[in-house]
Amino acid sequence: MRIALAVVAAIIAIPLLIGGVGGMESTSGGEVAVVRDGGPLDDNKVREVINPGSGVTWTGMWSSVHRYPAQQRFYTITADAKRATALGVDVVTVPSSDGVNLGIEGTLYFTLNLDHETLKTFDDKYGTRTFRAQDDSSLHPWDGDQGWAAFFGQAVRPVIDNALRGQIGAMRCAELVPSCSLLESSDLEPRDSNATIVKVQEAVNASLTRDLPATLGGDFLTGLRFTLVKVTLPGEVQKAVDRSLAAAAAVSEARAKVAQAEAEAEANKARQDGYDKCPSCAEIEKLKSLPQGITVYAPGNPQSVVVPAR
Repeated sequence: MRIALAVVAAIIAIPLLIGGVGGMESTSGGEVAVVRDGGPLDDNKVREVINPGSGVTWTGMWSSVHRYPAQQRFYTITADAKRATALGVDVVTVPSSDGVNLGIEGTLYFTLNLDHETLKTFDDKYGTRTFRAQDDSSLHPWDGDQGWAAFFGQAVRPVIDNALRGQIGAMRCAELVPSCSLLESSDLEPRDSNATIVKVQEAVNASLTRDLPATLGGDFLTGLRFTLVKVTLPGEVQKAVDRSLAAAAAVSEARAKVAQAEAEAEANKARQDGYDKCPSCAEIEKLKSLPQGITVYAPGNPQSVVVPAR
């Protein structure tokens, strides 16, 4: 009986000891942790929030610790498929109002809200769910960078895409990319697209500040700031624009040559008219054009100019 009781006590004590050792946690300077109870006699509610860079903290036996990024994060949008990765760099194209698919180059900066009550709500809404990653695995937002990217891609990116589509979709291509006007005519109209890009950027920021909390169900992301770097044309369209620009440059060069030839002809005609009215002036011009050091000048003679050899 004593041996049986000892075995039962050991069976109970070993998990307790393991749970006790596992109940000591700390965070680095770049992460915040949400601790949820998980013991056999506990519920699964949030126990506490551990601030970034904390010392060793007792979290209780069998508790689960959800670690989230505490530093500023950024989400990059590009039109270059070669730059796209599974972790925070996506290709985004948005059609303009006149139907040109425009590539977007920009970056969204943000920080997870570190307010404890807000973090608890965030963990309740999203930390207890999984999201589909690009490799088709299901990850929690606290499953490292891959898990956070999966959450961001499914929950946040659609709001960003919608904001960009709403603002850029209301613009004509030439308003954002001046060379796009060559698709409609052979003349390149002088335009300043910088003011339009700043206007779109400000509108996107206002839209994200309004729509993200409404979509996510709370102010979980703070410090939202989207920077629109540039808007690009599709590869084939850009090639057509380049060809049009080259043709326009060739036309301008030909026109310049014609204008030069006409100017030279006018100058020659005016010069000849002057010589006709003043024959002696023509002779004076001839004398001025003679090389230095001549010894003989005989007008009408084939050997009219003799320059001594050195």
